Amino acid sequence: MKLSPDERLDWLRLIRSENVGPRTFRTLLNHCGSARAALSALPDLARRGGAARPVRICTREEAAAELAAAARMGVAFVALGEDDYPAQLATIDDAPPLLAVRGKLSVLNLPMVAMVGSRNASAAGVKFAEQLARDLGAAGLVVVSGLARGIDAAAHRASVATGTVAALAGGHDHVYPPEHVPLVEALIQNGAAVSEMPFGYEPRGRDFPRRNRLISGLAHGVIVVEAAQKSGSLITGRMALEQNREVFAVPGSPLDPRAAGTNALIKQGAVMVTEAEDVLAVLRPIIGRRGEQAFAEPHLSDGDGPTPPEPTPDARARILALLGPTPVTIDDLIRLSGASVTVVQATLLELELAGRLKRQQGGRVALL
Repeated sequence: MKLSPDERLDWLRLIRSENVGPRTFRTLLNHCGSARAALSALPDLARRGGAARPVRICTREEAAAELAAAARMGVAFVALGEDDYPAQLATIDDAPPLLAVRGKLSVLNLPMVAMVGSRNASAAGVKFAEQLARDLGAAGLVVVSGLARGIDAAAHRASVATGTVAALAGGHDHVYPPEHVPLVEALIQNGAAVSEMPFGYEPRGRDFPRRNRLISGLAHGVIVVEAAQKSGSLITGRMALEQNREVFAVPGSPLDPRAAGTNALIKQGAVMVTEAEDVLAVLRPIIGRRGEQAFAEPHLSDGDGPTPPEPTPDARARILALLGPTPVTIDDLIRLSGASVTVVQATLLELELAGRLKRQQGGRVALL
């Protein structure tokens, strides 16, 4: 698949519109046939879902301005389904429809391993992360991390020569932390920086878990070097498990709270890592095998596609009655409501576009 310039603009408009996330984007394309048809259907879908006001739709002018800003920085928007899109990332169920890439596009389809850890890293942790990243890079793996202070930065710096990928929590023009701008400039020479966030977007605390799923999604496995009990690095490890990635952990002293999370991971079954060979022994059998892309290639006609069928009032009421703040699976909604898959999906789409529904990991949904 290769998007035309107009189709890429429509894709950007759709993903930048209100209440449209990666999963909703996919559902809209499957229902409507193209991004342009989905944009036309958004107002009516949101109204049917009970939106209190008209849904905000990204204009052509706004999308064109973002594309122009990206071009000035040398950033390319790669669409899910195109050859340059990372094959590993395409297998997760909430893969970004458009990935903004600065650097070498070719590096995105080389085998990757993620390395994350404490921002307040110990000297020993930083030294080990650097050695491990160098050894894994020498073995042909691209190291991906989140550009954070501490372990992330150590992993990036040690693998600049062999190739490293930084997943950003904000837009390309708002690198965080700001002191790592020179590191980004260095790593894009042989690697890349990637983001799904708009230009001009400054990252906030809630954006880092969203960024973490990209780190694990890009890689065959995730190595946690240092992590306290409530570290964000453990979120990356959990997401790796949900994405069927391998999880590795570096042991540490029981007296160091920065090792509490990694030691717990080992107790729970993570592969213990004391050298690069521990990682390579697990990944060698699976590197080179690419999972099939979970995203069905959409119809990209510029013509009007079919809009989702409007559920009957009775079917919508039955589905709404089954929803609440506790997440439930879509399979349960289909079984308990007695409605068809198409009707349940259409109802959930309406609710989501109205800002009344949240989709969660594992295909679960809950009312806001």
